Amino acid sequence: MMQWTGLLGVLIPVAIVFLLFLSGVRIVNEYQNGVVFRLGRFVGLKRAGFRWLIPFVERMVIIDLRTVTRDVPPQDVITRDNVSVKVNAVVYFRVIHADKAVLQVEDYLYATSQLAQTTLRSILGQVELDQLLSERDRINQDIQQVLDARTDPWGIKVSNVEVKHIDLPSEMQRAIARQAEAERERRAKIIAAEGEHQAAEKLSMAARVLGRYPATLQLRYLQTLVEITSGGNHTILPIPLDLLRTLSGVKAGLEQADDGHEDRRYADDEEEGPPAGGLS
Repeated sequence: MMQWTGLLGVLIPVAIVFLLFLSGVRIVNEYQNGVVFRLGRFVGLKRAGFRWLIPFVERMVIIDLRTVTRDVPPQDVITRDNVSVKVNAVVYFRVIHADKAVLQVEDYLYATSQLAQTTLRSILGQVELDQLLSERDRINQDIQQVLDARTDPWGIKVSNVEVKHIDLPSEMQRAIARQAEAERERRAKIIAAEGEHQAAEKLSMAARVLGRYPATLQLRYLQTLVEITSGGNHTILPIPLDLLRTLSGVKAGLEQADDGHEDRRYADDEEEGPPAGGLS
């Protein structure tokens, strides 16, 4: 009986010490840091591995160092040109200094999320709608730089910010659609006008070539006749080009003769002088 009493007297203290030892055991993962407090005072960081704390004296707060993704809820934003839109985004950040994330801010996740919302409204309120739609990369970079500067005292690094969706009013969507349609019509008219200009230049060049080499005009005339008769039953009476040139020459000669006759009659009227009884 005395032996059992002595054995229990030894085992009980050993068990208490073992339990106290186990209560102080902590395992810190590779992607974590432990912020250690001793009687409420910060004493240092614990890296990855097996760690032991003094029971009832030391306390450790585990901080995850991996990149955190947080959605920014849709925010009502009024752009610089007074257009009301709803914009949401996503923020990527991670803790660089675990001690600052615990000592400088109460809840770094909640604080960063709220700061992202206010920064999103502030930055987007300084740009116009066209810039918001066309310069999204620059706007994302501006928001990221502002957030990174404001969260740096908390030991947080904001790596990226992406604007996900821009919800426009229905009337603004219709206005943008009309603008895009008008732009497409303008481009189509410009392309058609350029085509007409190029075609006119080519026709002018072709006319100069045909005028320089009359044989090519005869070949083109015959080719046109073949194209006309290839579509069906047509009766074509080919007219020699020499006859057309002769008729053109005769017509030009008649016109010149009529012009000369008119000129002579006008000269005769001038030589006769004023009619009799006229004023001297």
